[in-house]
Amino acid sequence: MNQYYRLVKLLSRRIFVIFCAYQLCRIVFIAFNKSFFPDIDANSFLGGAVFDLSAIGFTNLLFVLLHLLPGSFQYRKGYQKGLKIAFFTVNLIFLATNFVDFEYFKFTGRRSSFGLITAKGMEHEIGGLIPMFLMNYWYLPLGFIIFAIVLWKLLGEAPFTDEKTAYKPSIIVKQTALMITGLGICFLMARGGINSKPIRIVDAVNYTSIGNTAVVLNTPYSILKTLGSKETLTDPKYYTSEELDKIFNPVLHHPTNGNLTRKNVVIIILESFGDENIHIGQTPFLDSLITKSYYFKNAFANGKVSIDAVPSTMSSVPSLMNSPLISSAYALNEVYGLPKILKKNGYSTSFFHGAFNGSQNFDQYCRVAGFDAYFGKDQYPKDGAFDGSWGIYDEEFLQFFCDKIGTFKRPFFTSIFTISSHIPYTIPERYKGKFPKGTAEIHESVAYTDYALRLFFKKAQKQDWYKNTLFVLTADHTSSSGKGKYTNNVGKFRIPILMIDPSNPHFQGVNEKNFQQIDILPSLLDELNISDTIVTYGKSYRSQKDFVVSYVDNVYNYISGDYYLAFDGNKSLGLYNFKKDSLFQNNLLQHEPKLKLQMERFIKAYIQSFNERVSRNELTVNHKKP
Repeated sequence: MNQYYRLVKLLSRRIFVIFCAYQLCRIVFIAFNKSFFPDIDANSFLGGAVFDLSAIGFTNLLFVLLHLLPGSFQYRKGYQKGLKIAFFTVNLIFLATNFVDFEYFKFTGRRSSFGLITAKGMEHEIGGLIPMFLMNYWYLPLGFIIFAIVLWKLLGEAPFTDEKTAYKPSIIVKQTALMITGLGICFLMARGGINSKPIRIVDAVNYTSIGNTAVVLNTPYSILKTLGSKETLTDPKYYTSEELDKIFNPVLHHPTNGNLTRKNVVIIILESFGDENIHIGQTPFLDSLITKSYYFKNAFANGKVSIDAVPSTMSSVPSLMNSPLISSAYALNEVYGLPKILKKNGYSTSFFHGAFNGSQNFDQYCRVAGFDAYFGKDQYPKDGAFDGSWGIYDEEFLQFFCDKIGTFKRPFFTSIFTISSHIPYTIPERYKGKFPKGTAEIHESVAYTDYALRLFFKKAQKQDWYKNTLFVLTADHTSSSGKGKYTNNVGKFRIPILMIDPSNPHFQGVNEKNFQQIDILPSLLDELNISDTIVTYGKSYRSQKDFVVSYVDNVYNYISGDYYLAFDGNKSLGLYNFKKDSLFQNNLLQHEPKLKLQMERFIKAYIQSFNERVSRNELTVNHKKP
C-alpha cells in the first residue's frame, strides 16, 4: 500500500500543478488585457478557481482512473512514463488555448469557444494566417515553450521499485475505495461543486462585475462547453404571446408614402473601423465624408466579430448568441432581408468580399439571404494583388468592385466587405512608410483602407450611376485598440455609420439618437419608399424609438436613450447613464428602480421574441406563430 499511497500523492501533486498553471494563465491573461478589467477583486479569482477546477475535472477524469486503478502494472516504469506523457500532452493542449486568448480576446471581447478556436468559416485562410500570427506574436510561442518545459519538470516522476506487491483482498478493497473517492472528487470538480445543477458559462457573472466574466472563465472550459455541439436557444417565457406583442413585436408593416425612388444602393462594410480608429488622423477621407453625410454619432455594431455583421446589416438580425448566426444551428433559417426585398422591387443584387471564397461562410449566407451573385478572391481576375494570407488588397478589390458595378442591371443593390484592416494588417509593399503608424498595430492598415476608399469614390464619382446611388458606410465591429470608454460593454460596440446621397445635398447632418447595424434595413425602406411587411429587430432612423441591443460574454446590453442596462437573462447587473458616465463608475440599479423595471420589461420581451423566432425559423412573415 505504501507505493500506492505514493501514487495517490503523485496524482495530487500533478493536479495541483495543473491548477497552479491555470492560475498563472489567468494572471498573464489579465496582464495582457488589463485595460479591459479595471476593477478586478478577490471574488474574480475565487470564481476563477471554481471554473479552473471544472476544466481540470473534465480533462483529467480518465487520468485519475489510470493513476488509481489497482494492479501491479502501476509499478512498471513503461506504464508510468507513458501515463506522464499522456497527462502532460492533454493538459498542455488545453492550457495552450489560454495562450491564444492572451491576444485574441482583444478582438472578440470574450473567451474563445470551440467554433472560434477552430477558426470555423476560415478554413481556406488559416494556413496563411497561422505563420503570420506566429511572426507577429512571437513572444506567445516562445513563452509557451518555456511554460511547457517548466510544467514537465514540475509534474514529477513516479516512484519505481522492483519489489513485488502482494495483492490481498483487503488491499484491493482499500485501493478501490481510494480510486472511487478520487473519481468522485474529480466528478464534483467537473460539475462545479455540489450544487443542484452543473455550472454553466453564464454562471461566471455570479462572481464578478459587468465585463469581467472573461477573468473568471478560462478558455479550456469555454471550449469544452461548446465542443461538438450547436448552440440551441431556449424559450425564456417571460410573457404570454399577447403580452409579448404589446411590449415588442418585430413585425413591421411598412407603408409607402410615395413612388419607389429606384435609387441604387451601395453598402460598404469597413473591417475593424471602430469609433476608436476614426478622428485621430488615420482616416482623413472618412472624416471628410462624415462632414458631407447624414452621420449617426451614437452608432453601434450588433456583434463583436466580422461574421456577425452581415446578418445584422443585411437582414436586421442581431447577434444574441455565443455562436455567430452564420455558423450556428440556425444558419439556414429563412430570412427576408435587403437582397430579397430589393430583388422583389426590380433590383439586381450582389455581394463582394476580397477574402477566399467560403471565408466566414459569407458565400453560404449570401445564398440564404438571396443575393444574385457573390464575388470573392476567386472572381478577382488579375494576379499580384494577393496579400499573402487573407485575400485581395482593398485598393485593387475596391477598384474591381467599382468596375463591376458599371456592368450591373439598374437599379442595383450591392455591398462590399473590406479586409486589409484585419489582422495581420498587411498593406502593399509600395505603401510602406506612406501612412502614419498611429499608436496601435492596426492604425497603418486603417489608414491604407481609408486611402483605398478615397480612390474608390474618386473613380465612382465619374460613373453615370453615381448620382442616383445611396451609399451606406458602416464598420463591421470595433478593434482591439480602444482604451478607456471603449473597453466597456457600450464602448466596445461603438462604430461609425453614415449615409450619403449625392443627388441630395440637403441630406446631411448629425443624428444624435442611438443607431445600430440592424437599423440600416428599415431605414433604407424609408429612404427608398418601399412598401413591405418584414421581421426586423431594428427600427428606422425616422422612428421615435431609440434603442440598441447587443450581446457579449453572456450579457445582454440594452441601450435606451441615455441609459445602458446590463442583463444576464435572469437579473439586471448594472444600470448606467452612459452619456454622462462613460466609464461606468455610478451604478444606478438601486437609485432608479422604476427605470430598471421599465428597461427589464423591454429587454426580456426582445430576448424572448428573438429566441422564439430564431429557434422556430420564424424570421419572415411567411412563418406564422402557432
